[in-house]
Amino acid sequence: MMHIVLVNPEIPQNTGNIARTCAATGARLHLIEPLGFELSDKYLKRAGLDYWHMMQYEVHHSWEEFCREYPEARMFFASTKAPRGYCEAEYRDGDFLVFGRETKGLPEALLAENYEKCVRIPMRRDARSLNLSNSVAIVLYEALRQLDFPGLKSEGSLTEVQPKGDWRDYV
Repeated sequence: MMHIVLVNPEIPQNTGNIARTCAATGARLHLIEPLGFELSDKYLKRAGLDYWHMMQYEVHHSWEEFCREYPEARMFFASTKAPRGYCEAEYRDGDFLVFGRETKGLPEALLAENYEKCVRIPMRRDARSLNLSNSVAIVLYEALRQLDFPGLKSEGSLTEVQPKGDWRDYV
């Protein structure tokens, strides 16, 4: 199981989207307080749709508490300031992928302490950053690809499709 760690997330819709991604992949979500929203927020619930029962999450009161609870955690820190791309890292089952808040990213002191474990998503020089939920999905799916998508369904079938009328009704 992979772990997604959000340090002080601010936007409920992003966290809801990430929760849905965690549900679809079997990743565990860790939320580090303070949060920029309440867990009862309607936008958080709406973005996660009806997937909340399919995922596991934990709320940690602080980064320090999180580190005490998971002292052996193998972590990768996502940042635009990282020295290497996310595809260059070699991920293992049980790794923790750590992401910062939408407006500021991860604290620079934390990045400096863990610089060799920092990864970045390549983008244009004049782009500040990607959306948090997109960033989580990109890095998580690379980690899962390297692990050969354990426990995930890799094929579909037209027999699973239950048509409701003519397809032209949707165009």
